[in-house]
Amino acid sequence: MSRDPATDASPYVNDTRFFGQPRGLATLFFTEMWERFSFYGLRPLLVLFMAAALADGGFGFDRGQASAIVGIYGAFVYVASLPGGWIADRLLGLRRAIFIGAVLITAGHLSIGLSGMAGAGVGKIAFFLGLVLIVLGTGLLKPNISAIVGDLYPEGGARRDAGFSIFYMGINVGAFTGQLVTGFLGETVGWHWGFGAAGVGMAAGLFVYWLSAGKTLGPIGLLPSRNPDAALQAQQERQVKTALYAGLAVIALLFVLAATGVVALDAQVIGGYMTFVLVGLALGFFAYVFAAGNLAPDEKKRVAVIVVLFIFAAVFWSAFEQAPTSLNLFARDFTNRELGGFTIPATWFQSVNSAFIILCAPLFAALWAGLGKRGIDLSSPTKFALGLLLAGIGFFLMIFAANKVVASGGTLLVSPWWLVASYFFQTLGELCLSPVGLSSMTKLSPRKFVGQMMGIWFLASALGNLIGGLVGGNVDPERLEQMPALFTATTVSLFVATAILGALIVPIRRMMVGVK
Repeated sequence: MSRDPATDASPYVNDTRFFGQPRGLATLFFTEMWERFSFYGLRPLLVLFMAAALADGGFGFDRGQASAIVGIYGAFVYVASLPGGWIADRLLGLRRAIFIGAVLITAGHLSIGLSGMAGAGVGKIAFFLGLVLIVLGTGLLKPNISAIVGDLYPEGGARRDAGFSIFYMGINVGAFTGQLVTGFLGETVGWHWGFGAAGVGMAAGLFVYWLSAGKTLGPIGLLPSRNPDAALQAQQERQVKTALYAGLAVIALLFVLAATGVVALDAQVIGGYMTFVLVGLALGFFAYVFAAGNLAPDEKKRVAVIVVLFIFAAVFWSAFEQAPTSLNLFARDFTNRELGGFTIPATWFQSVNSAFIILCAPLFAALWAGLGKRGIDLSSPTKFALGLLLAGIGFFLMIFAANKVVASGGTLLVSPWWLVASYFFQTLGELCLSPVGLSSMTKLSPRKFVGQMMGIWFLASALGNLIGGLVGGNVDPERLEQMPALFTATTVSLFVATAILGALIVPIRRMMVGVK
C-alpha cells in the first residue's frame, strides 16, 4: 500500500520560497504555531486554576489531584496521536485529519472559555468536556501535521532536519506568546479570560490552514494509504470506522458516568494505572509491527532503533514535562517574582523555555546543516544522549534551589534565575532531542506506518506528561522535604540514561546505515 498522489507533488516539494524551504512549511508552521498558542496557553493555567480556592474562582481541588489531572490530560493528548495517526493513514488522509482536529480543538477551547458563565456544576462539566474535545482534536492534528512536514522532504538529509527545526521554532513562538497572553489574563483578570484567549488562538490556526493548505501543499497528504484490492480496501475502512465509533461511544459513556457522579474518579490512582497501560500499549504496538507488519529486514532494524529512541525520549519527557506541574508550582510558591513593583505571573516562567527555543532554534538548524555540509552528521542517538545530559544539568541546579527553600523552613523566596538557568539547559536538551526525534520518525518509519509511528513518538511524550503530573504535587509548602528528593531523583535518572544511551551509540548507528 502507498499514499499515491493524484498529481505531481514535485513543485511543492522543490519550492524554496520560505527561507529556502517549501512554502508548504509556512502553512504548517503558522497552523502549528496557533495550535501551540492555544495548547500551551491553556496548560499552565490548569493546575493553578483547579488548585485555587472556590473563593478565588477555582475548583478548590487538592494539589496532588489537580497536578495528576493535568498529567492525565497531557498524557491523553499525546496518546490520542496513536489512533489519530492510524485513522489518518487508513481512512481520512493526513490533510483532512488535520482540519477535523483543528475544528474539535477550537470547540474544546470554546467550551472551556464559556464554562465560567455557567453554574458551578454545569461549568465543571463544560470545562472537562472542553478538555476531552481538545484531546480528540489534538490526536488528529498533532501527529499528522508533523508527518506532512516529513513529506515535504522525500530526499531526507540535513535539509529535512533544518526544516523540522524551523517548524519547531514555530511551535515555540506559539507557546511563548500563548503563555504570556493567557497567563497574564488568567492570573490577573480572570481564569476564563485566559481560557478564552487560548481559544481565539486556535480559531486563528484553523483559519490559516483552511485558507492556505490547498495552495501550498498541493496533493501532499490528501489521500490515505490504499490497498490496490478494492474489496480489502473496503474491509479496511469498515474496520477503522467500527473501531472509531466504538471508541467514541466508550468515551461518551465514561464522561456521562463521571459527570453524573455514578463513577467516582481519583486522578492519582488513575494516573498510576495509566503508566502501566501506556507502557503496555507501546510494547503491544511494536510487537504487532514486528510480527504482522510484513517488514523487510532493513525495516525491522530501523523499527528497532525507533524502540530505543522511544525509551530514552520517554525518560527525557518525564523530566521535561514537570514544567506545568512541579516547576510551575515552584515558581508560584518559592520564587521571588517581584520586579519593580510588578508581580510576575507564575505562568510567565513557562515562556522562558519557548523564548530560549526561539533564540536558539535557528542556531541549531544552522549547526546541523553546517555539519552536514562538512560531512559531519551526528547520529540521532548521539543527539539524544546530549539532550539527556543537558536536561540533567538543568535539574541538577534545581536541587540547590530546593535545598535553599528547605533550609529556610519555606520562608525564603529564591532568585528567579534558578528557574531561568534550569530552563536554559532543559531547552538545549530539547533542541538536541525533540526536532531530531520528529525527523527520525519520518526517516526510520516504514512508509505504511509513518502516521502511526508519529503517534508512537508522541506516546513517549504522553508518558512524560503523566509522570510529570503524578510527581507535581510533591512541590508543596506543607511537604518541603519532598522537593530536593524529587529533583535529585530526576537528575539521577537523566544522567543514568545518558550513560546507557552513550554506550549504545555505535551499535545503533550500524543499524541506521543507509538512512538519510
